[in-house]
Amino acid sequence: MAVSAVEAQGVTKVFGSGAGEVRALDEVDVAIRQNEFFTLLGPSGCGKTTLLRLIAGFEQPTSGEILLEGQPIAGTPPFRRPVNTVFQSYALFPHMSVAQNVGFGMEMLGKDRRTIAETVERTLDLVKLGGLAGRKPAQLSGGQQQRVALARALANRPKVLLLDEPLSALDLKLRKEMQIELKRLQGETGITFVFVTHDQEEALTMSDRIAVMSAGRILQVGSPTEIYEKPTRRFVADFIGETNFLAAEVVAGEAGSLRVRLPGGRELSVLDAFEHKPGQTVTLAVRPERAELAEGGAEAQLAGRVENLVYFGTDTTYHVGLEAGGGFVVRLQNREGARRRHEVGASVGIRLPAEAVQVLRD
Repeated sequence: MAVSAVEAQGVTKVFGSGAGEVRALDEVDVAIRQNEFFTLLGPSGCGKTTLLRLIAGFEQPTSGEILLEGQPIAGTPPFRRPVNTVFQSYALFPHMSVAQNVGFGMEMLGKDRRTIAETVERTLDLVKLGGLAGRKPAQLSGGQQQRVALARALANRPKVLLLDEPLSALDLKLRKEMQIELKRLQGETGITFVFVTHDQEEALTMSDRIAVMSAGRILQVGSPTEIYEKPTRRFVADFIGETNFLAAEVVAGEAGSLRVRLPGGRELSVLDAFEHKPGQTVTLAVRPERAELAEGGAEAQLAGRVENLVYFGTDTTYHVGLEAGGGFVVRLQNREGARRRHEVGASVGIRLPAEAVQVLRD
């Protein structure tokens, strides 16, 4: 069995004491594989940066253990860990050139000048800054400064690179470009990247796997497809993209399948791996783009009236008020241009394909 690049075993981190105690991490277990792009995703205060700081060695766990390549690292100072960190602020030395910034860490480790020069040249080429070695940080754009910070962190070839929301200061277009660049760099270097963000699009774009965090706990770990298409908890479904939630009553269930009664009385068979008893209420999650609008009739599981629609160019979002109460959002691609299929006030049915419905644990 392959040894994980990073592993947290029952890690808890408490700040303060008494009435002022804050439990930033609560019994966190996670294994990050070798050579993967792993993202810690969640809202501010969920504990993702705290976990990153524990891996880096800037903080120590209150209880539990952090392992690097299978070895406990409690008490090992940051500079003795095979880990580098890229922060939100680039923290470049303004009086040094790009080359000097990138080579600074190797110089502190006592590397010879030739090795430093060769590594700096190779690393700057890797981040596509080969012609800017002599410039000062003030002469660079924000995106170029970010690349210098990345080059400096990569120069020592760490086993794990920690990235704490490094793209948050960039404008939208540049942030999207850097998302692709980061994924390229991870693939070319083979270094394990652990990326912290609150941005769902960043996580879905770059990650091999994502851990969704809330209130100091990891709620779900999976590939971007698994996290988006098969969320197991309401928080995960709600945090990643837009989701419709429906309360439904269990009619009957068997292994792998569940029959439920929806608001309005229609029944629907859905796929489900958990056991539920008849009469139990469950929460269903349906992505707006997975539902279908119809004129009504027996094939539609929900009925309502179009209350509003929003044209986004590539698609149109329909806000439907359900006859049974509440609302439902359906998103349809504009494959036929801007022609609207249903106007405001139109009576519509909503079809829910069984494979589009996810039963949540909570």
